[in-house]
Amino acid sequence: MNVVRGDIQQFLSSISLALNSEDTETAHYAASVLQDALNEFRITVERYRKQMSEAGEEMPVYAQAALEYMDQVLQQKVFTDMEQVSYVRVMDEIGETFYAGARENMTSEQYEAISMRLLEIGDYETCRKWCERAREQFPNTLATYTCQLKLYFSNGQKDRFFQVIEELKQSSVVVDKETLELIRVFR
Repeated sequence: MNVVRGDIQQFLSSISLALNSEDTETAHYAASVLQDALNEFRITVERYRKQMSEAGEEMPVYAQAALEYMDQVLQQKVFTDMEQVSYVRVMDEIGETFYAGARENMTSEQYEAISMRLLEIGDYETCRKWCERAREQFPNTLATYTCQLKLYFSNGQKDRFFQVIEELKQSSVVVDKETLELIRVFR
């Protein structure tokens, strides 16, 4: 109940776990809350897309909001596989519009979010494109390196993985625990 009283968008994966509750009333309530939240997500995404198409100079504002909103929900993986893939593709389209119209306003976190959602659905080629764009715009950020490392780790490209490690070693970027663990696992 405490989750439902707050911002449920952040807790959808926890709510989806309640669907398997032995208590049928809890499971039913969780299903209802989850369905409402997912419907709200669908409506909100369409509203952002419409606002972006009509916004003109304000397009980056709506694109940023859409990407952040979508990432917050999509990273929880509460949709069916088919719908998850569909919304990751929508996220990629929003990113493309943003990139084409105002890439100077994009952040490394947005590149990372798009890349990671694409990686999760196994779209390595489109993920690679976003990793390369991040590398061009944000060459010395940890997010740029970790996106590349995760991509090459996921599709088994050892040579490229170790090449990025060498580039990371030569840079002034400080490596976090998650990236160190990724490097250890792949070796």
